[in-house]
Amino acid sequence: MGLLSIILGLAGCDQERIKELEEGVSTETDVWARFGVPEKVWEASDMASLPMPGAAAEPGARTLEYNRQPAGQVNYMITIGPDGRMTGLRQVLTPQNFARVLPGMPMETVRKMLGKPMKVTPFALKRETHYDWRYLNPPSTLMIFTVVFDANLRVVRTQSADEESVYPKSR
Repeated sequence: MGLLSIILGLAGCDQERIKELEEGVSTETDVWARFGVPEKVWEASDMASLPMPGAAAEPGARTLEYNRQPAGQVNYMITIGPDGRMTGLRQVLTPQNFARVLPGMPMETVRKMLGKPMKVTPFALKRETHYDWRYLNPPSTLMIFTVVFDANLRVVRTQSADEESVYPKSR
């Protein structure tokens, strides 16, 4: 219960920051002032091929990745247009985005879509790598979304499970 309180508290701070930003008005400087240094800055050319609505493909646009993993259950992608103003703010750890992760997709594409995972686990003997993201299934079930990559760093399969079944607490 304590971890859930901390996680919900972090989400509350983000909600206050989000309320202070307005699409088309807030600048990249405003975003940095509210959210701090991004985990990653993606250029328009990086995002152009993503199968996601809202990905910043306009020349000169940038996407700022704000990762809340491993303790949180969200990852934000904030799009800054060529004019330096915020054009979009998306929480990307959603079932709709998970459904866009398809077999054969390169690891780098998944990383651009969902942000940095909470955990990366290589399985040398299986020649697989698993990426895990924590997310919230409303109203309050903590879940883990896993993407399994093969030795060529291509998606083999995905799965979702409640966090307790993936990472059981010691009793």
